[in-house]
Amino acid sequence: MKIIKYLLVTLTVILAVTQCKLPDNVNPKRATEVPVETLLTNGLQAYFYQIDRTNDNTNTCRLYVQYFQQATYFDESRYLMQDRQIPDGFITEVYRDALMDFKQAKDIVMSDDLGDPDGQANRAAVLDILMAQGFLTCVDLFGNLPYTEALQLNDATQPTYDDAATIYQSELTNLANAIESFRPGSGWGGADILYGGDNNLWKKYGASLLLRYGMRLADVNPDLSKTAVATALAVGVFTSQEEAAFLHWVGVVPNVNPIYTAFVVDGRKDYMPTNTIVDIMANHDDANHDLGGVDPRLDNYFTTVEGQQRPYEGAVAGLDGAQTYALFSHFQDEFFEASFPSMLCDYVETEFFLAEAAQRGGYGVSGTAEEHYNNAITASILYWHGTQEEADAYLALPGVAYDAAKWKERIGVQKWIAQFNRGVEGWTEWKRLDYPMLNVPEGFVYGDIPLRYVYPYNEVLQNKANYEAAAAAIGGDYTYTPIFWDVVPTPFN
Repeated sequence: MKIIKYLLVTLTVILAVTQCKLPDNVNPKRATEVPVETLLTNGLQAYFYQIDRTNDNTNTCRLYVQYFQQATYFDESRYLMQDRQIPDGFITEVYRDALMDFKQAKDIVMSDDLGDPDGQANRAAVLDILMAQGFLTCVDLFGNLPYTEALQLNDATQPTYDDAATIYQSELTNLANAIESFRPGSGWGGADILYGGDNNLWKKYGASLLLRYGMRLADVNPDLSKTAVATALAVGVFTSQEEAAFLHWVGVVPNVNPIYTAFVVDGRKDYMPTNTIVDIMANHDDANHDLGGVDPRLDNYFTTVEGQQRPYEGAVAGLDGAQTYALFSHFQDEFFEASFPSMLCDYVETEFFLAEAAQRGGYGVSGTAEEHYNNAITASILYWHGTQEEADAYLALPGVAYDAAKWKERIGVQKWIAQFNRGVEGWTEWKRLDYPMLNVPEGFVYGDIPLRYVYPYNEVLQNKANYEAAAAAIGGDYTYTPIFWDVVPTPFN
């Protein structure tokens, strides 16, 4: 009986241990399933943060389009990408922290409608809009990229690169389908930190993005461009800045504006406005474009500086050397507020795109190019605390008033000014419209100003064959290789 008793005790212990055994590399204290709402919230916050980020390791777009200039460490202002592996940082933040969350959320949403098929369709549409924006933003910065084999984790550790134009066609279709698939009913609710579950605003957001990306193709695929824009207009794009895609940060670390993190949390004074933008807006004699007067947003963007001949002075763009922070204008205090909103798409850019579409003709846009151009500038001035009187006076300046014969210059310069602090879009639209003329950094020529990020440097080691094929397909992995939609040469080379 003792033997049987001992055997029973031993068997019980073995069974208990067996039942408690965990697979290798599993942390029993860490959740293995993430709520789908958390995936949406985290993905949205990560994407906003990366696009709005000011960081030498992950987002240097403001430097390349000459909004910002570094003070002490100036290599990135002179287009050095390799030392900090900036392309690796940018693509990792978007693919890993945003797109992956959106994809996993979409998989979960589509696995069960939870008895609410309309709500399922609405939640899926939101994710499709966000994934389209993420992929197309990366295409605008890099060119050909992993797409059909992207976000597959261990199933595709060496993904092939898809043709950039093909990605555009696919995601324009996805965007159009998404904005037309919204139904009356529920959405994401409180997990939606952008629109609070308002499907009508998401629909307008998606249509405004479709307008943006459709117009990107105006010079290279006008038929597809017009089809996308027609769909966007039929659905309805932004009609006021109140509808724009702003993320209003909570204002408590870590949920704070990225500029606040760079300047206040990290205690750095690494960035100043450039002489490129300050000279143009202040109407200095040496400005690259003559507005004919001072831009009313100047004192809302920048501070004055004491001890200089002119009240506003920007740091020399691309100077091969450090520049003293105290000698130049700085950004206004508003930019350093922890809760200062980040933006992905707004009414101002929508009106600029409509102005361009009206000017080009054949897009079915109501209103004239001049009307939409004036709407865009007025909305920007009002957003930056200006007045209607200031907007009217500014629009009457000889270098600002709409001129159809110089439409690219007029729209290009004014869009660039309006998109200050939006480095990704500012750089992208500068590449496409070619205006304004930027300053040539010391020791460089105009053609050295980057037209794209080079591919991530670790791809040479981790995905060499596909990297080499992608580089060959776009004409070489160089900063001066244009994105496929950038087919009109700059007039300043």
